[in-house]
Formats: sequence, structure tokens, C-alpha cells
Amino acid sequence: MRTTKDYIKGLEKMKRNIYYDGQLIDRTDELQMDCLKTIGVTYDEAAKPENQELCTAISHLTGERINRFTHIHQNKDDLHKKQDMTRMLCQKVGGCIQRCMGIDATNAIYNVSYEADKANKGATQYHENFKKWLARFQTEDLIGCCAQTDTKGDRMLRPAEQPDPNAYLRIKERLKEGIIVEGCKLHISEASVADEILVLPTRALRPEDKDYAVAFAIPGDWDGMKQVVTIHNFRPREHYKRGFVPGYTDSYLIFDNCFVPWERVFLAGEHMMGGACALLFALFHRHSYSGCKPAIGDVILGAAALAAEVNNIHKQPHVREKLAELIMTIELGYAAGYTASDLGKPELYIPGMGFVPFGPGSYIPHSIYCNVGRCLSGEAVYREAEIICDIAGGVIATFPHEKDFKNPETGELLLKYTKRNPKMSVEDQANFWRFLGDVFCSATGGIMNVGNYHGGGSPIMEQIAITTQYDIESRKKLVKYLAGMSGGDREVFSNKIKTGK
Repeated sequence: MRTTKDYIKGLEKMKRNIYYDGQLIDRTDELQMDCLKTIGVTYDEAAKPENQELCTAISHLTGERINRFTHIHQNKDDLHKKQDMTRMLCQKVGGCIQRCMGIDATNAIYNVSYEADKANKGATQYHENFKKWLARFQTEDLIGCCAQTDTKGDRMLRPAEQPDPNAYLRIKERLKEGIIVEGCKLHISEASVADEILVLPTRALRPEDKDYAVAFAIPGDWDGMKQVVTIHNFRPREHYKRGFVPGYTDSYLIFDNCFVPWERVFLAGEHMMGGACALLFALFHRHSYSGCKPAIGDVILGAAALAAEVNNIHKQPHVREKLAELIMTIELGYAAGYTASDLGKPELYIPGMGFVPFGPGSYIPHSIYCNVGRCLSGEAVYREAEIICDIAGGVIATFPHEKDFKNPETGELLLKYTKRNPKMSVEDQANFWRFLGDVFCSATGGIMNVGNYHGGGSPIMEQIAITTQYDIESRKKLVKYLAGMSGGDREVFSNKIKTGK
């Protein structure tokens, strides 16, 4: 396994294809360093002996110890540890750890490539291609991101119906040596700092959409692909340093006559598997959310409790009620993810068929609980911000700049007039308000809230998954039985509850 230093050295060797604010930049540009240091925590923590069981695993391909972010889940325990690792690491950086995109994409493609080969009766070698790629990914301890979301054009039209055929990434041409793809993927987290970019479909596909059923992996500096990156950093501080400075990036990935050799292609035209791949990545990613969002909730809970303490209102009943509300959201989201892990099997829910064996035997978290946890947590984002706003007051929006506290004309006066709790250091109080201003009143803070709401799939997507996959009919039969109506069936309902379906 490599170190943060090894990771950054690897990025230094990559070709320039990243554009920021009109300029071509290096991957290790100073603007990206906060993001690199954030991802670097995944290397730093994995190197600690006390984190070995949580942050590393044994590869089922090589038998070697690897970073868990490159692992394929072999059992329920792997799913539990992935969730707990994500929560622990996100707590340490105070937000998104960003590396979950790679583990979720690799687990999705690992299963789908196997099923595609099986459906093609051995005519394709997608799964073997992917395993060879994966072994290198694990051995070299690479960072992967997932390019799923397409521009989508007219939302009322399917891919093959779009006036612009590149509204969704597509196979433009098939060659003996590989495929040529064209289109754009957007909102792609950490693509600008990734070693490898895993590309997969974004939605269910019809036979006429087969050219959009494509999955592959390419290095981040691959010819024929350029990135336009947005970098999300907090405002730099000169005098009052933060304990940890997180950073985030996301990119538009533009594929222009981009050639991908067959050994890097894991799906190419299998429309049914394209939809399954989109579904499966979303499922794994929503499972990751049951680790990261509780961690973000932990930060919000701590901030709300500290805001009450700084304001010296921490013993008031209404504060306790709001803290309880935050705790319930945090732990219910985590509990849903934990249950999804515990009910995980080598099975996938397919509409109309229910849970069916899927893939070569790796474990998939339970779909209902992944979606319940993600939806519950995602919809709470702005309510949590409202609670912080209510407890903290307007000070987080109007707190003076740090240099005003260093100015001899204003510094001591500001400390005097911003002091609230007489039992807490006024310097600590000031640093706390700076922190809350960063998280809730900055451009980056606003972007983080949007990301926390939509990341892993907007709540409407989870609602669709929940209502289409949950057995509502058996619940109707239960009520018919209890009400004495015809068609009631208590036993069917009871059996389904026992099996967790």
C-alpha cells in the first residue's frame, strides 16, 4: 500500500488535461492541495496498526493486504467495516472523504461484468478484463472516481431519442482494438485528483439505447478526455488556523473521440446490464452514504451543542429537543445502513423478479435499507442547517474578518463585544464562530449542503426505489385480514417479515 506522498508523486507525473477558470493546471496545483490532503487521510489512517482491521482487507484476487477502498466485499463483515470506516474517516476531515466513489464503482462493475459475460455465453471477456484491471488497482493502491451522471439533455427524452446523441455518453464507433466514445459526464467528484476514472451508465436502458450501455476505466490523463474542474476550498486564513482544512473538487469530463482499448472495456452494448450497473452503483453508493452522512451529522450535532454552550443557552429545553432531533436522524441513517449490511447477500433486487442471485458471489447490501437510510439523511440536510441557524443566531453570518481581530484599533474591542459565555475563552468562541461561518455561510458551505442533499442520488430516486421494491401488496393483505375483508393473508406477511424482504 502506498502513502500520501506516493499518491501525490504519482499525480505529478500525469499529463495536463485539467482546466480551471480558463487555465490549464497541474493536478498538484496549490488550489487542489486541500483536496489532496483530505484524500491523503485514507492513506494515513490505513497505515496505523490500530486501524488495520477497519481500513485494510485481504484481496480475494491476490491474497495480499490492501486498502479497504480497493476491496470487493466478500461477506457481511466487509459491508459493516466499509460503513464504519467511512464514518470514522469522514469525522476526521469534517465532511466527505471522497474515496468512496472508487469502492462503490468497482463493486458494481465487478458484479455486472460477470453477469454480462454469463448472458453473452462466453462471447465476451468483460469480467476477466475487469479482474486484471482490479488487481493492479489494488496492488498499486490507486484512487478511483466514478463517472456516472450524464448531461441528459431533454429530461423528457430517453438517450436514443435526444436531438444531440451525445447528451448521454455513447459508443460512437466499434473497432477491432476497442471502442470510441463521445459525450460528457458531470458533477464527478475528485476526478481531478484520481488515478483512474471508472465510467458507467446513469439509468435504465432500452434495446434502442444499447450504444449508451458502456462501462470502462481509463487513467485520469487519458488522451481524448479533458476535465473542466470546480474547486471548493474554504477562504484561507492567515492568523487563526483551523484544526483540519478539507477541500473538494468536481469535474465535467468531456470525451471527444476518445479511444478505449478492449482490455479496459467492461460493458459495451448490453442494455439490460447497463441499467443493472447504474442501479448497482447507486445502491453501493447509498450504502456509503450511511457512513458519511452520520459522520457529517456528528459534526453538525457537535456544532449545535457548542453553539448553545457559547451562547450560554445549553441547558434550555428547546436546545435539548433540537439536539435529540439531530441524534435521531444521525443514528437512524446509520442503523439503516447497518441493517443493509447485515441483510447483505450475493443478490440483487430486480423489479418484477424480487431478490435474485447476482454476480460471482460478492456481497451486495440490502436495497430497501440503503435507500431508506440515504433518503432519510438526505432530506434532513436543510433541517439540520435550520437547527444550527436557530441555536447559533445571526452571528455566523456577520462575524468580522480575522484581520480585524489583529488590528490594534479594533482587536481588543471585538474580543470584548463578541464574548458571550463567561466560562469559555473568548478566543475559542471567536474560532468557533469562524468555523460555523465557513461551514454554513460560505460558498463552499452552500455547495456542501447541495452535495449532501443530492449526493448518492436525489431523494426522489430513493423514494422511487423504495416504493417500487417494497412489498406493499402484502401489507394491504395484512390489513384486509385484520379488518375482516376478503383477500386477507396474515401468513404471507409474517413470512416476508421473518426473511427481511
